[in-house]
Amino acid sequence: MQYIEAKNIVTKTKNNLWFGTDYNMNIYRGCTHGCIYCDSRSDCYRNENFENIKVKAHSLDIISANLRSKCTKGVIGTGAMSDPYNTVEQQLGLTRGALELVNDYRFGIAISTKSSLIARDVDVLKAITKHSPVICKVTITTYDSDLCSIIEPNVSSTVKRLETIATLAQNGIYCGVLLMPLLPFINDNRENVFAILHAAKSAGASFVYPYFGVTLRDSQRKYFYDRLDEHFPNMKQRYISTFGDSYACQQYSTTILYRDMEAEAHRIGILCRMQDIIRDYRGRYQKNDDTKICQQELF
Repeated sequence: MQYIEAKNIVTKTKNNLWFGTDYNMNIYRGCTHGCIYCDSRSDCYRNENFENIKVKAHSLDIISANLRSKCTKGVIGTGAMSDPYNTVEQQLGLTRGALELVNDYRFGIAISTKSSLIARDVDVLKAITKHSPVICKVTITTYDSDLCSIIEPNVSSTVKRLETIATLAQNGIYCGVLLMPLLPFINDNRENVFAILHAAKSAGASFVYPYFGVTLRDSQRKYFYDRLDEHFPNMKQRYISTFGDSYACQQYSTTILYRDMEAEAHRIGILCRMQDIIRDYRGRYQKNDDTKICQQELF
């Protein structure tokens, strides 16, 4: 772990199409989850020694100053570049401190994580729901525990993540599953998708949002292919022959799978379209001086 300097941590998003977030917040850089597909290893993010967590120095002071200066309230997204509940969060508690500030300044929060540690902060999340939108997105890519240990070796198990969703839901926290990435020829199949869909519903999730495929580029592609050689013999060559140098790698057949998933999601009563999820969790908060949420933001 090392500390790095930062001038600002809470920054405005270009648009709020991704889960209705108005701001981004990342306290950490790097990750110890070891997921074989992680896009944050790409050269463009300049994450050297990616497995070594970097902590933004004086982060809570910076976040407090950033929030105090915002004239418009909104939803702050965290977890895009580094899991806010990575291994050092247990010790440092910076994500919890940031959530307390989000609550104090009456902003909303959108969290992405693969860690069960988020359940620790249920009390703060419940406090935020009293005035602003909250959405917790727990990434689950495979229902198979053995496969999970290969493609996501250092994260909470699928079972533990489903239990975490249940804990959040039971405490009135709006939550669901990020079903992504679905790796071609590995976990992008009907059995896996439907198993997660039904398990999420049983746990109390409000949504399952998928991405069928994986993005690959430069050093991240090399890392991913090295792991394929290690765990899935001949799979690398299948990727090369099917996708070449494409950034977005998706099977044509996933169009049919998505259609089937959408029909099943509708049948069992769980959301899977982005605009529906945004409308559902943000729409319950009426336009007011604290959140300044406009109806056109929901579409």
